[in-house]
Amino acid sequence: MTKACIAEKIHLNTGFPLKESADMLETAFSIIKSTLEAGENLKITGFGNFEIKEKKDRRGRNPHTGETIRISARRVLTFKPSTVLRHAINRQP
Repeated sequence: MTKACIAEKIHLNTGFPLKESADMLETAFSIIKSTLEAGENLKITGFGNFEIKEKKDRRGRNPHTGETIRISARRVLTFKPSTVLRHAINRQP
């Protein structure tokens, strides 16, 4: 599913004009993106949690050459679905 498809569904479900629906979706994604960029966790009740985790420097290995390399520290985004979402996906009551 694309952003355009989601905007279309918002348009059909709410009756807002398609342009306004797309703008609302872009605004929501912008807020989510800026929150995560700032290093804050994001919890959407009934959907799930987005968390930023800090990874430390570590040693790795190039699988082709066997050479030891340094993997730099970085931040990674993780998502943990809520129980409600997990049950909906698995069709459990």
